[in-house]
Amino acid sequence: MSLTGILYGGYEKLLASEIRGKPIPSHVAIIMDGNRRFAKKHGLSQYYGHLKGADSTEKVLDWSFNIGIKQLTVYAFSTENFDRDDDEKSHIFDLIGIKFDKICSDERTHKHRMRVRVIGNIDMLPPNLQSSARRTQDITKNYDGVYLNVALAYGGRQELVDATRSMARKVKNGKLSLKDITEDAISKNLYPSGGSVPCVDLIIRTGGDERISNFLPWQANGNECAAYFCAPFWPEFRRIDLLRAIRTYQTREHERQKNTVMRIVRLLSYYGKVEVEDVYRISRRSINVPRKELVKIMHELTYSNPIMYNMIKW
Repeated sequence: MSLTGILYGGYEKLLASEIRGKPIPSHVAIIMDGNRRFAKKHGLSQYYGHLKGADSTEKVLDWSFNIGIKQLTVYAFSTENFDRDDDEKSHIFDLIGIKFDKICSDERTHKHRMRVRVIGNIDMLPPNLQSSARRTQDITKNYDGVYLNVALAYGGRQELVDATRSMARKVKNGKLSLKDITEDAISKNLYPSGGSVPCVDLIIRTGGDERISNFLPWQANGNECAAYFCAPFWPEFRRIDLLRAIRTYQTREHERQKNTVMRIVRLLSYYGKVEVEDVYRISRRSINVPRKELVKIMHELTYSNPIMYNMIKW
């Protein structure tokens, strides 16, 4: 093994150890950007870039589910991508169809009990791809181990428009009243029709751009969603890039927990000395951390703050 390989392996193990024992994002969404630029970089056809990108997606599926991620949403084809030339679109659709067919027969699908759902306006896709997508969804519809959501013909604003139209039809038909239009009701009318995608914990974008590109606006906003932007093109995405993204999520989650605990301590301090058990009881409404971890956070907050330290009955 080369020196570079040894260093890479060592760094990967270090990252894996750093995230171990800490919260793992339940739902990760990925904007898989850079297939065409990867192909251009190597002087090859665009199809080659998409082919290598599809291979990366398979690897990331394995890495994600082995780490403990329960739900993965991948941005495979946006509504804006329909502006591309017909030859490229045809190759992309054929490739996605092949991957759907492979999922149906892949033993990993059934081992992980992976349910596949397509989010987007599936009617915009070619008939053969529609058929492959529906077959894959049907074969895996009773699985609930892990979830793969494939965003096809997807646009975040269009999703909200379609959800609004769906609710309007229900109101017109007497199946929904205006007073029942809540955040939960909107969520239930988003893609896919058989059950909405849950809130996103972490969005990853490859290829160097730092933007979300109309991806899951409802599911990502208002959920303290972390974002990780990285330079590698999607076909170059490595396990260390995924581990770095998860570390970013964990760092942000820890800061959120610290801020929540600090607010609770300050609130309770107005009534006298703060009991650790009271902090634990109140914090469970917004953050789910074991008591031992909560005490560690409180010690971290008071390490250089003697005034706050003296507020607490240890």
